[in-house]
Order: sequence, then structure tokens, then C-alpha cells
Amino acid sequence: MNQKLSPSTILLLTIPPFLWAGNAIVGRLVREAVPPMTLNLLRWTIALAILLPLGRAAFRSGSGVLANWRRYALLGLVGVGMYNSLQYLALQSSTPINVTLVASGMPVWMMLVGRLFFGVAVRPWQVAGALLSILGVLVVLCRGDAGQLLALRLVTGDLYMILATIAWSFYSWMLMQPGDAPRLRADWAAFLATQVAYGLLWSALFTGVEWSIRAPAIAWSGKLAAALLFVAAGPAVLAYALWGAGIRRAGPGIGAFFVNLTPLFAALLSTAFLGELPHTYHVLAFALIVGGIVVSSRR
Repeated sequence: MNQKLSPSTILLLTIPPFLWAGNAIVGRLVREAVPPMTLNLLRWTIALAILLPLGRAAFRSGSGVLANWRRYALLGLVGVGMYNSLQYLALQSSTPINVTLVASGMPVWMMLVGRLFFGVAVRPWQVAGALLSILGVLVVLCRGDAGQLLALRLVTGDLYMILATIAWSFYSWMLMQPGDAPRLRADWAAFLATQVAYGLLWSALFTGVEWSIRAPAIAWSGKLAAALLFVAAGPAVLAYALWGAGIRRAGPGIGAFFVNLTPLFAALLSTAFLGELPHTYHVLAFALIVGGIVVSSRR
């Protein structure tokens, strides 16, 4: 595993958080129009339709999709079925600020999961980098005013986000494990299409449970259609493809710190939509998060 951050690797790991920031905003905007599990199912159904022409090799005879079904079923569960469903579920009852705060613990969960389940040692500078990165997130969340943190209250949605963060940690570490058929490993679209295909089975199961609890009520509109197309093409297909490539280069431990750019991007996108200019605390937060990345990526 190469932990040296080249400009191309930095770009691979920076674009996904930007797209995921947009995903959080869109997920919050359409929460009244479509239930969370149904939203996730629709999102990945469209994503698979986008991937099929690109990743046809995944569904040809001898591709390894069936021979390695346990691995891809697990990747589909934690990366497609659980993470996104839990995030959309969290946004039903929690505020974006709380959800972002909980998700900022990603570097810590990534280190714990790597150490406990994959035998990866935790270095002191990784801990220092995690603290710097989380501090940068806190600066964004409190808008430079520490007193605002005292007003935060955890709700049920925040617990869902903790589970989502843990699921994503497992997903990222599993991307590094061997066991993929060479044909799939060499073809990003086929590799991602395989995960999405299995993930859709889990998403359909979760959606079935959701529908058994309450009747599905989807308020179709042009706004919802545009939102579905965006979250499928951007935060799903493009972001997952780039994230997988970046993780294989830098490793999950380093990649986790880039996830903390998401709340910064979310804040900047929010201010852009509101017509406000970035503030000084955005610059400070960016410096702290990037500092955490630099410190944690030491050899």
C-alpha cells in the first residue's frame, strides 16, 4: 500500500467528498418527497442503469461475479445497502450539522476497524492527524463560535449516522483485500457494477421492510427526478469509482481524512446557494483538515 500522496491521488480523494456534500444537501431537500430506503433503492437502480453499458464485462460468463459472491455481497451490503440507507434515514430526524459532526469521526472509526478487524497498526502521527482533522470540522460546524457546540443535541438520526460511518469504514478496508477476479479488478465499471448489483438486493430488502411498516408515498416531480439523477450519477457512480481508485493508492487510513472535507464543502455549497461569501473560519477549517491529511500521511 503506497501512502505517498501524489497530486492525482489527492484529486481522486477530494472529488468524492465534494459530491457527497451535494448528496447530503439533496437528501435533506427531498426527505419529504420520498422515504429514505426507497430513495436509496431508486438511486442505485439508476446508477446500475448508467453502469451497465460501461461494465458489461461483469455479467459475462467467467467474470467471477458468482464465484466470489460472498465478497461482493458483503461489499454491496456495507457500501451500497447500509451506508447510504442509514445516511438518508439519519437525515429524516437529525440536522445536517449533527450528521456532519457524527461523520467527522470517520478517521477514528477507520483506524479502529483497521486495527481490530484487519490487523493494521495505528501510528502516533495518524492519531495526531485525526485530532487536527476533527478540530477543523468542529470549526466549520460552530462557525468559529465554540459556544454553538454546546447547543448541539444528539437524536436517533445521529445513531444511524454512527452505524453508517462504521459501515463505510468496513467498506473502505474491504476494497484493499484480495479475492477479486482479475477481469473485474482491472475494469472499474465492472467492479462497481458488481457491487451495485448485489447492493440493490440488500436495498430492495430494506425497502420491503420500510414498505411493510408504512405505505410508500412518493411525491413525483421534476425536482425529485433531477435529484435522483444527480445522486445516482455524481455521488454514486463517479464518487465511488474515484474513491475506490484513491483508496487502492493511498489506503483507507489516509482516505478517511479526506472524508472530513465533506462538511467544509457542504458549508461552502450552502453559502453559495444562499448568496453568502466564505468566512475566515472556512479558511481556518480548511487549513486544519489539510494539516490533518499531511500529518497522517507521513511515512
